Amino acid sequence: MTGKYGWSRRSDRLLEAALGLAAVLAAVFGILLPLLGVLGITDPMDTREVGTAAATRVPDGVIRATAGHGMTLTGGHRADLALTHPDTGQRLLLALPELVGSLLLLLVLYLLLRMARTLRDGDVFVPDNARRLGVIALAALAQAVLAPVLPALTTQLLVRGTPLSDAIPFQVTFTGAYFLLAVLVLALAEVFRRGTRLRADTGRLV
Repeated sequence: MTGKYGWSRRSDRLLEAALGLAAVLAAVFGILLPLLGVLGITDPMDTREVGTAAATRVPDGVIRATAGHGMTLTGGHRADLALTHPDTGQRLLLALPELVGSLLLLLVLYLLLRMARTLRDGDVFVPDNARRLGVIALAALAQAVLAPVLPALTTQLLVRGTPLSDAIPFQVTFTGAYFLLAVLVLALAEVFRRGTRLRADTGRLV
């Protein structure tokens, strides 16, 4: 049977299965495995790329001074900060940006899955979908802010009280991709709201 927009039940199931699989993969690789690393059950994250105050390479004096803090810093303006034996708090700080990004992605996939299920009735212009798109836009906006801020903030917490605190400045660089995505999804949410009102008005006239 074909719905109002030529969308078959098989297409419904395939779309829901694809979104469900994406959600499972995001949960496993973006949340479960990093959490197991934080708890020390699996190999944790122990390295992060950071920006340094050095124009070419990290000074030898800074590299030697970090030896007693279980950290190494190798590279130039873009360097690798490696922790030899990170404790639970350090492992959490290393994994936190990925965990937050994966949670936001999981939220978006869940909302898209709920929207896909409305296709079973052959009509996606329902009030709940407009609200879901609004939440997706907010998630994109949150990611636009948190994606650059969290790595910088957690890096500062990692090197606080060590000789690296002066060598690794707090650097945040925002990009417009997520902001643009948020604006586009908000515009789409408005389209859904107007479509919902139009269908309600049409229903009252019939």
